[in-house]
Amino acid sequence: MRKRNTQITAEDTAKDSGDRQFVTALHRGLELLRAYRPSDKAGLGNRELAGRTGLPNSTVSRLTYTLMKLGYLVYDDDTGRYRMGVPVLGLGYACLGGLKVRETAQPLMQQLADNSGDGVLVALGGRDDLAMTYIACARAARSMISLQLSVGSRISLKRSAMGRAYIAGAPETERAQIMERLEEATPPEDWPRIRDEIADAAEQIRTRGFYASIGKWQSDVNAVSVPYRSPQGDAPMLAFNLGGPAYILPRERLEEELGPRLLEMVAAVKRTGA
Repeated sequence: MRKRNTQITAEDTAKDSGDRQFVTALHRGLELLRAYRPSDKAGLGNRELAGRTGLPNSTVSRLTYTLMKLGYLVYDDDTGRYRMGVPVLGLGYACLGGLKVRETAQPLMQQLADNSGDGVLVALGGRDDLAMTYIACARAARSMISLQLSVGSRISLKRSAMGRAYIAGAPETERAQIMERLEEATPPEDWPRIRDEIADAAEQIRTRGFYASIGKWQSDVNAVSVPYRSPQGDAPMLAFNLGGPAYILPRERLEEELGPRLLEMVAAVKRTGA
């Protein structure tokens, strides 16, 4: 029987392979930090963190204490919750600073957003386990309607246009590993549909360069996405996305106008060598 808890898969894999270099305590500490979401403004308590990570309460208590001592978490005496500390922000900015493509793409993303009109969000993201994390965003300068997503937001790898484009563009070995992980994390009755939709995304990208997602992430949201592999060999795999409310972005507009525009923008980014 397959394991349904995918939150400590890396740890299980290391144990199964007898990997003595794998530091379990470090992995669990990082998983604890990864459990936080941009919406967790009030912080999280030990019980909530245990629920999100699948780790025992006693382990979570030791990890939060250690991370607090190091400054990565800040404890609120009034609420009994932990918030992320400034050192975590430093790690994030260090990561973003190492991505040349982010700075190069931002003005082109903004231009595309402005030209596409109200309600359109253009984003760049990278894989974070079974999610995609936004590392850059652009909206029309005077946009009154837009998806409530920003840098740091995490969306589904298996259901979002960005995630499916990433899977399509990933190297064969990574793609096989992702599909195995996704199957483990998906109810058996849902997997054939998800698998076929991911395959359809790959076929769309192969034949026309972009994937059009019509209500697949959320029923009232449509999007197009393109995978991006930098000419720099050491840069991580990423994906660009353009999305918004379905009534603003009907299928015809996405496929005939905005999908090709996004593809042109991605080609312009690649020409810079970023």
